[in-house]
Amino acid sequence: MGRVTVREKILRVRDGSAGDRVDTLVVEEPLEIRLNGRALTVTMRTPGHDFDLAAGFLVSEGVVSGAADIAAIRYCAGATEDGSNTYNVLDVALAPGVAVPDMSLERNFYTTSSCGLCGKASLDAVRTIAHWSVADDPARFPAETLAALPDRLRESQRVFDRTGGLHAAGLFTPEGELLALREDVGRHNAVDKLVGWAAREGRLPLRETALLVSGRASFELAQKALMAGIPMLAAVSAPSSLAVDLAAESGLSLVGFLRGSSMNVYTGRHRVLLEEASATPMAAPG
Repeated sequence: MGRVTVREKILRVRDGSAGDRVDTLVVEEPLEIRLNGRALTVTMRTPGHDFDLAAGFLVSEGVVSGAADIAAIRYCAGATEDGSNTYNVLDVALAPGVAVPDMSLERNFYTTSSCGLCGKASLDAVRTIAHWSVADDPARFPAETLAALPDRLRESQRVFDRTGGLHAAGLFTPEGELLALREDVGRHNAVDKLVGWAAREGRLPLRETALLVSGRASFELAQKALMAGIPMLAAVSAPSSLAVDLAAESGLSLVGFLRGSSMNVYTGRHRVLLEEASATPMAAPG
């Protein structure tokens, strides 16, 4: 398997003084995902949990709905002179009867920011390919439990502690239990690895769970939560306007700026339980 981190010699300048030191960097390498032997996509990722990444990507794209749709995932020989494996190319074999998507050069994946979809077209696309609905999910999360999740996520980021250069995605129960965590140099990849883990474990849809991401909440991450049947997406930073639109239309609870004891609940506020003494009525947006 590929390395997750590398050590590099650097010149460090601090307060007017300089000196040589060794720094730990997170590895970023391309991963080519093939489907039934044909090239599907290439993503830049941190090596590790590659099978989860591939499975999660296919779930996010609506190609598969779970482990039963995947016959096998295997690494392919890399493009080295001696034919050795670089672990940067893998092939996913679909189970018999599972439809193969259009893989022409014109094919645009919904999860890429350059897909050309916008506004209502993007919302309609996700609604069309989603396998599950989260609107009726009964999950409820106490506000104090949500407030504690970023610290729990950070405490579990082993590679981040060494590099400071990774995004994280964590899956939590309403009681605050961390079910799984994945790290990657790419925000989308971290979520795909998490969703892929759930798919390969036969856990989809992920009802009564919350997905916490270490950055902002984009449309693509809201889409991935919906495709996995996750009823709540929380982020330590801001959501995008299209992420809020998608969450509102689909019944996804969306929480942003989750820092300390404060948070902004953009959609699905019924899933956030406030203490009666501190709860104040909030007018619906006009």
